[in-house]
Amino acid sequence: MTPSQAGVLAGRRTWLCDLDGTLVDSCPAHEAAFRQAIAEIAPGVLGSFRYAAHAGASTAEVASRLVPGDAVAAERLARRKQRLYREYAEAGMVAVLPGARRLLERLTDDGRTVYLVTSGSRGSVERVLAACSLGGYFRAVLTSDDVPVSKPDPGFYAYACRRWAVEPADAVAVEDSAHGVASAVGAGLVTLQVHAAEPAAGAIAVPDLDEIVSLFHQEQR
Repeated sequence: MTPSQAGVLAGRRTWLCDLDGTLVDSCPAHEAAFRQAIAEIAPGVLGSFRYAAHAGASTAEVASRLVPGDAVAAERLARRKQRLYREYAEAGMVAVLPGARRLLERLTDDGRTVYLVTSGSRGSVERVLAACSLGGYFRAVLTSDDVPVSKPDPGFYAYACRRWAVEPADAVAVEDSAHGVASAVGAGLVTLQVHAAEPAAGAIAVPDLDEIVSLFHQEQR
């Protein structure tokens, strides 16, 4: 991150963070749950399934893409995947990513307001937050159950901003996926993208969460 990019963050007191792939390493559990559910309900598409192509989208949205034109099968697939993922989360298969707890602690200690904006279902998100002891950092949580659209639609972040009376021009989003970046940037938020080999359009690339924490140390020098 360049000094000019870091300067854009100065004074912004509201942060909206994604969960999966951003704060927690849930991708292996999500992929395993999808693969098992697909094998049971739509085995014909298992060979072509690539989880990375769907990262950031809601389970319902992915299921509808996998079995287009069959709403019943899509709903069964989504429910089965969610059930499996929640079992994996409760079994400890979702880990907090390095730097996540330090970042959240720093934001809250500095008096910044932190919200969670995730495409996960509320049931799954609640289980992950409880298993990882992260729930106490967030003023409020927005999930796919609360919004009629899914990332990458800018309406997802726009809805969050309206719901919490957040001015997009004064806030920061932290995302990992191209879908998440597209939604946040489209809604007018300065967006940091972590853990990405190639940054998505409009994002400020940051190698990892510890790099964001280091920016706060630089501000105080």
